[in-house]
Amino acid sequence: MFGLEKKERSLFEFDLEKELRLHPSKTRELLKLTESLIQDVKTAMRQGASTQDFDRYGILLNGFAGLQRVLTRIANKKS
Repeated sequence: MFGLEKKERSLFEFDLEKELRLHPSKTRELLKLTESLIQDVKTAMRQGASTQDFDRYGILLNGFAGLQRVLTRIANKKS
């Protein structure tokens, strides 16, 4: 019937994914930078900071960890 056919949906890709897929060396470079930034934030958190700064560092840490997961997924994708 009309409209009941199963259509293949195209996968959504962010602009960052498209760009990094074309330049794998840039992906590796960003992974190294992200890892060093995560370590810097963790070090700052361990040194002890005020409650407000600690919360901000936590937000930064979560953002960098998310970016790292996305970059790792892009780097490991075969297509």
